Amino acid sequence: MKATSKGGSYFRRAVAISIILATGLLASSALAGETLDKIKQRGLIKVGVGTTPGFFTPDSNGRWQGFFVDFGRALAVTVFNDPEKVEFTNSSPQQRLPALQSGEFDILLSGVTQTVTRAFKLGFHFGPVVFYDGQGLLVRKDLGVTKGEDLDGATIGVQSGTTGELNIADFFRKTGKTFTPVTIEETGEFTKALDTGRVDALTQDSTDLAAKRTQLSKPDDYILLPERLSKEPLAPAIRGGDDQWLEILNWTVYATIQAEEFGITQANVDEFLESEDPGIQRFLGVDPSLGEAIGLDPKFAYNIIKAVGNYGEIFDRNVGKGTPLNLERGYNQLWAKGGLLYSPPFR
Repeated sequence: MKATSKGGSYFRRAVAISIILATGLLASSALAGETLDKIKQRGLIKVGVGTTPGFFTPDSNGRWQGFFVDFGRALAVTVFNDPEKVEFTNSSPQQRLPALQSGEFDILLSGVTQTVTRAFKLGFHFGPVVFYDGQGLLVRKDLGVTKGEDLDGATIGVQSGTTGELNIADFFRKTGKTFTPVTIEETGEFTKALDTGRVDALTQDSTDLAAKRTQLSKPDDYILLPERLSKEPLAPAIRGGDDQWLEILNWTVYATIQAEEFGITQANVDEFLESEDPGIQRFLGVDPSLGEAIGLDPKFAYNIIKAVGNYGEIFDRNVGKGTPLNLERGYNQLWAKGGLLYSPPFR
């Protein structure tokens, strides 16, 4: 018994050492990412985006603007304290993930849905969800439909290279109805297909459809059905292997959410520098200990809010009430107001 016990002890010790060594190697590999180093050497962040009004689109001068674009600028503030040290490039749904994988971009802010396959099989890391969306259906009003099931036998346009292809197939299989899919690659042809009557409806993320409705020749002839066919958590995507770059992304997004929770805005952020609240002092860098401990400019959150505002301001300015998209906050509201937005503690 003693010999067996001693042998078992040696075995357990050997296994423990092997696990420690393996864990150390994995951690070392994960921390050895080169993305952040390349960004600093290059002097700017390369961001892949799409072309959806309100979310990402160039203005008449070619300067990119929109909801996701503002998060790209916030990231440039965290890294360089300069919202202009970022380069935006339009990438189609078919090309965006391969382009990220090949290193063409440092980050995708193109409305990418976070999925388990993209995380495990493709090896992408996702930052915090910045927009909670769901797949919808944009249909001609004269069809007289009020829900997806009413489209039995309809011809429906779906953009290739998106999760929408599988979602719409799952929906009709689940409901026992039939449809004819028309797979369309070019974004311009996608909208045109509905405008010309080639398809009866379009399916895509509801926010994309809300934007595309404004581009139709007669927007009032079409309606976005109220139901959602899927969960579409849209999050920034990066290549795996650079933990520091991932954490910079995470806390950049969290800073905009936490600022809204504190009530800190672009207009009043300087007033909050006088706050006696120790949490706000750490957050804004009045107390520099937090920033110094994590290796960032102690005022990185202050600089972000000063440059682009808090989450609510970013939302309202680009896609909220009073904009052409006129979107409700919905799930994209703070947790304290019934939404899903929540920041971990800045401490």
